Amino acid sequence: MTLLLDDRRLAMLEQFGIRLPADARAAEPEAAPSPMETVQAGARVEPIAAQAPGIELAPRASGIELMEWDELGDAVASCRACKLCATRRNTVFGVGDLQADWLVVGEAPGENEDLQGEPFVGQAGKLLDNMLKALGLSRHEKVYIANVLKCRPPGNRNPEPEEVSQCEPFLRRQVQLLQPKIIVAMGRFAVQSLLGTTEAIGKLRGQRHTYAGVPVIVTYHPAYLLRSLPDKAKAWADLCLAREIANTQG
Repeated sequence: MTLLLDDRRLAMLEQFGIRLPADARAAEPEAAPSPMETVQAGARVEPIAAQAPGIELAPRASGIELMEWDELGDAVASCRACKLCATRRNTVFGVGDLQADWLVVGEAPGENEDLQGEPFVGQAGKLLDNMLKALGLSRHEKVYIANVLKCRPPGNRNPEPEEVSQCEPFLRRQVQLLQPKIIVAMGRFAVQSLLGTTEAIGKLRGQRHTYAGVPVIVTYHPAYLLRSLPDKAKAWADLCLAREIANTQG
């Protein structure tokens, strides 16, 4: 994707914290790493009880598709449907405007998120806030932020397929309640979980995808961008595309 910069966009990029390298138009990598690796397609999923001996599990709450916000938040907080309930400090339900036009979806809580019970905190969260600010947005106005998983995998390990399947109905209901104009999926695991694919982000960027009837744009996770500064320009292009699509929605 070619990025043409006028003075206005250059100013926004400065606010975004981007310093464009001379080779900013170089070809993107085939696959960029993210804070978590993808769950391998076709991986064998053992019954969750067999994976968690000695942990008292319980069936996931029923009727999620009918829950309103308060009931849904309570269902997440009390969920013991997978073994992540035994190691979490806090569930990380989501944060933001319940009338949001934008839904930002990350991968899974990290250590800081687990401690604070809020998604995208720490340095990655600060970068995300700058990214939103460059678009005239904030995490508390017209934006809602959530993760695919609501509990932190121990040691930030890869989420397991059964864990994803137990959490997905919560995220789907959040989407149904929000009815956002655009979903921005950040990080390879979030992208591949939402889109049901094993394709790398580099092959999925620059396209309009769909989840639960809502347009989806994919981009790199802020934690990855902290390690790969040149790719900030690509992330900015992704956000500009997301804004363009959001502005066309009713």
